[in-house]
This record gives sequence, structure tokens and C-alpha cells, in this order.
Amino acid sequence: MKTVLITGAGTGFGNEAAFRLAAKGFDVIATVEIYPQVEALEVQARQRGVELRIEKLDVTDEGDRRKALGWDVEILVNNAGMLEGGSVVDIPGDNMRHEFEVNVIGPLLLTQGIVKQMVKRGAGRVVWVSSREGINVNPFTGIYSGSKHAIEAIAQTMAVELQEFGIEVATVNPGPLLTGFHDRGFDVQQSWLDDRSQRLFDYSKLAFPRAQFDPEPVYATLTAVAAGEVDTFRNLEPKSMIEEAKKNMEAVWTRKIKDGLGTRHKQVQACYDMEPEQLAS
Repeated sequence: MKTVLITGAGTGFGNEAAFRLAAKGFDVIATVEIYPQVEALEVQARQRGVELRIEKLDVTDEGDRRKALGWDVEILVNNAGMLEGGSVVDIPGDNMRHEFEVNVIGPLLLTQGIVKQMVKRGAGRVVWVSSREGINVNPFTGIYSGSKHAIEAIAQTMAVELQEFGIEVATVNPGPLLTGFHDRGFDVQQSWLDDRSQRLFDYSKLAFPRAQFDPEPVYATLTAVAAGEVDTFRNLEPKSMIEEAKKNMEAVWTRKIKDGLGTRHKQVQACYDMEPEQLAS
């Protein structure tokens, strides 16, 4: 398998994985959401001396998804996604719907068509870029986390359903990484069409509640999973968070509904205490 389609390749994980896979000899179709990103990625490719096929593909656009069916994709990396930060009781309905359209519905509709082509060939690989928050949660990222929990369910089910057809399925689960993604996600509330006086929280006082890590391990792991060099289904990075993630999953079984009732949760307090982390200039 040589032809790789990566969604959301204009920035972040998908961007770096596209270049690394191309350097390994794969035929990479690096896709971006809007046309201005095409030119920006072309400039980047020239600067890095790497050949990419760059296409406009908004996963929520039916015409773009249909266009992708003509690209003979053998490896699909569902990387495109967004973060809508805010309390689950504050985020407006339209923003919730958009989050799920971008993170879940659009990618799954794209995958449906491409997977059926893979089945006809008798081989293929689908890599879902999920999140640590696909298996854990943090305050003020609940809708994003819900979309990634959905991706986990879809990917696990897909792996079972497609096993007989020889289609490989895997997830890559990035933790909080210093790419600007999380901090941008906490800024989106400035554009909500809502009554600010009715919000439960003042978002000018809140920040993403976790220290953020170097993204290099995710770049390396996403590239390796897409290339077929790693054979584990779930791949969480950084690996230092794996034990914490497992403990968080286990803790839900023993949590009592009245635990801490009437007091601010320590994770919520962390959002008040943290300062937004910034990328190095």
C-alpha cells in the first residue's frame, strides 16, 4: 500500500506526518480545508524539498468527499478535527453540531466510500486520529471529548466489522500537546451567538487545564502507524500518560454521585489557575 490520504494536513499532526510519509516514499495526498491553505502548503513543500499532492478536501463537504473517491486511496488517515472549548451547559447548539460534523460525521462519510473501495482490493488501512480525551475527559472540553469518544466507538466497531475483508484499523490518541490547538479551542467562545449573561462560566478567566507536551512523539507514532510499522490498535502519546489514562478509566467505576458535591472540582480549579501556554517563537 503506497497511496496515503491525510485530512487536515495544513497544520499540526497531519501536516508533519504528510511530509514524513512522503520522505519514506509514500504517495501522499495532503488535503486542506480551504483553497488558501493549498498555496501555503505548496510553499512549505518547496521549502522542505518534498513532493506532495495537495488537494482541497473539507470533510463536511459532500462534493469534496465524492472527489476523493477518484484518488485510489490505499491508506486513509482521518486527522482533520477541531476543538470547541467550553462547558457542556454553555456551548450553543450550532457549535455542538459543527464539532460533530467536522470530527465525526464528515470523516465517517468519507471513510465509508473509501473503505468500500479498499474492500474491493482486499486490502487497506484506516487510521483515526482520536485523542486521549477519547478515553478520558477534562472540564470545558466535554463536547470535543464526546466527539472523540464517538471516534473510539466507530474505530473499534470498524475494526471488528472489517476484519474479514483484510482492512486494518488503528487509532492514534494524542495527549495535550503544545501545538496551539488547545489554546485556540478555548478562544472560540468569543464568537458564540449566545447571551453571555446566561453563561455559567466566565471564559476570560479560564485556560486549558493541563500542562502541554512536545508533539514530536505524536508525529513519529502517527507516521509509523500510517506506514504500517506499528501494529497496536490504540496508540496514546506521550506514553508517560498511559497509566494515568487507565487509572482515570477505572476511577469512574468507583466514583459516587455525591463525591465533592457543592465544592469546585480540582480539575475545574486548575482551569482558573493555569495560564495559557504559548508556542515558542
